[in-house]
Amino acid sequence: MLRTACLFLGLAGLLCLANSAIAEEKEKSLEGTICCGKCELKKSAACHTVIKVKEGEKEVVYWFDDDSSKKYHKEICTDAKEGSVKGKVKKDGDKMVVTVTELKFK
Repeated sequence: MLRTACLFLGLAGLLCLANSAIAEEKEKSLEGTICCGKCELKKSAACHTVIKVKEGEKEVVYWFDDDSSKKYHKEICTDAKEGSVKGKVKKDGDKMVVTVTELKFK
């Protein structure tokens, strides 16, 4: 009986952790400059699509997830463009990562 109770509590704890991880991913609309993290910003060793967004007084860089980066990178690698992005945003280490569901250039 004690083992069953411990197992149940352990599973409940794991479900709480999984739920909080899911909650961290939020749908968001971003507007700013879509550019290359390597060529434009000099912040990565390899080309990667990012969007620079002005939030208050500071500029925040959101890194596209790998699939989104590959999909949209050809258009912005050497020519940054203004645009908007909708997608799910999460924090990955010290980076903000967006999984793009919609992208529009101005």
